[in-house]
Amino acid sequence: MKSALLIIDVQKGLFTPPPADAEATIDRINSLSTAARRAGVPVIFIQHQTPDDELAHGSDAWQIDRRLQVQDGDHRVEKTTPDSFLRTGLGPLLVANGVSHLVVCGYSSEFCVDTTTRRAAGLGYPVTLAADAHTSHDKAHATGQQIRDHHNATLSSIESFGVLINALPTAEIHF
Repeated sequence: MKSALLIIDVQKGLFTPPPADAEATIDRINSLSTAARRAGVPVIFIQHQTPDDELAHGSDAWQIDRRLQVQDGDHRVEKTTPDSFLRTGLGPLLVANGVSHLVVCGYSSEFCVDTTTRRAAGLGYPVTLAADAHTSHDKAHATGQQIRDHHNATLSSIESFGVLINALPTAEIHF
């Protein structure tokens, strides 16, 4: 089973101000990307964009956070919805690389990470959610950490797609 690492929306504008556990989350994402590259696994950076807004394509806020270790050979996918597959080149990229399993991390736990994870499972991809390498900002109803914990528990309990969604800490993810 060939994996790919999806790093979702870790962009300057979304990490200013920083979401919960931002530094440690970025460190864990860098650890995952290093391990993925070492194993010959595709690393795919996904960037959200909104026209005429803070995340306009090419704007400073749209750029990938400078603390991430981006390397030549990494892939980039641009999206306009929380679903990294909808109207993007992600699906064809995965097929072209023979990918049959996804490791998902990034921002925001309750929007783009959740939606992409569910869509991937719906398309038949087993997903490993990096349980400590996705994040969100605190909200009125819950802290960023509570949001992360909630999504780790709920996503990993979904069985109806017929593939496994497994939430694992970064240290337990092996490519």
